[in-house]
Amino acid sequence: MLKESLKTGFCFGLASGVITTLGLMVGLSSGTQSKLVVIGGILTIAVADAFSDALGIHISEESENKHTPREIWASTIATFISKFVVALSFVLPVLLFSLNLAIMVSIGWGLLLLGLLSYRMGLGKGESPWKVVLEHLFIAIVVIVITHYVGVWIARIFGG
Repeated sequence: MLKESLKTGFCFGLASGVITTLGLMVGLSSGTQSKLVVIGGILTIAVADAFSDALGIHISEESENKHTPREIWASTIATFISKFVVALSFVLPVLLFSLNLAIMVSIGWGLLLLGLLSYRMGLGKGESPWKVVLEHLFIAIVVIVITHYVGVWIARIFGG
């Protein structure tokens, strides 16, 4: 069961790290066009949301009443580490490229990570891995599109 707990935490942290960080980056970029704001957002997500997700998975695992304390903590720590590392991985493109190019590179990186995770999950479930990949990538793209327009809307309303 410990292996399953680690897998749960890792998968949750990776998926959340990609979706949350990309959504934040795209929204902040569309709304501000500021590298400083985007990097600040990524660092905030890497710390605050990694702790939040880790606590969430901790409470969720505890509430099931079927895991040992060791399994619960394994999920908690795996969630935190995977979310933290994945979120931080999006800082590098912002440091290296113009903001618009960094956003495109980050979207590609995020979709690649999510696609690889989804493919492995599909294989593990005995399903067509491509069905799982397409479902998860579709959701990620919807989040990216919506957060882009939310950022544009915020800039229009509050940008002066």
